[in-house]
Amino acid sequence: MTFDDVCAIALAWPGVERSTSYGTPALKVKSKLLTRLREDGETLVVPGVGFDEREMLIEAEPAVFHLTPHYQNSPIVLMHLAKADTRAVGSLLLRRWRAVAPKRLVKEFDTAKG
Repeated sequence: MTFDDVCAIALAWPGVERSTSYGTPALKVKSKLLTRLREDGETLVVPGVGFDEREMLIEAEPAVFHLTPHYQNSPIVLMHLAKADTRAVGSLLLRRWRAVAPKRLVKEFDTAKG
């Protein structure tokens, strides 16, 4: 996967827009961070992943999920995009989108999906 692939997934959801965060490409929903690309251009920062889940993800797929000391105390997991699965990225980001998007957008999205 590439960041463009991530954008193709997330820009289909209401309110998602391209932006920047810490000088890197990012996706936001109403100014709230959905995800961003790390400075290496190959790693996706995925907020909203609790510590227990993060540990499980890293243990289950260490080639995909990892962590740096900088993020150790934050509910964030890092993903190697080149090794990431489209479904995993979509699932984690959709959950994050649901958490940060205005309730009205979530309701409209759910209604449209049936």
